[in-house]
Amino acid sequence: MKRDKKKKVIGDHGSHPKDTGSHHVQVAILTERINELSKHLETHPKDNSSRRGLLMMVGRRRKLLNYVKGKGADTYESLLKKLKLRK
Repeated sequence: MKRDKKKKVIGDHGSHPKDTGSHHVQVAILTERINELSKHLETHPKDNSSRRGLLMMVGRRRKLLNYVKGKGADTYESLLKKLKLRK
């Protein structure tokens, strides 16, 4: 992910410009990386090491989303809606 794109994601989801550790920002960054990697895998279907990395990122995002869900269902729902994710 390019630095400019990462700053934009942090600006959209973070509470301040250097907020990289909050769970909302982490989920948003992982979602962006997952989207980029899935586009890569459409053009390179035999790239199995990237596929493994994609599956690991999806698992990490799932764990973070479960944490957000435990903190509060309303923030979880708003985050899913903002990132256009399914439950």
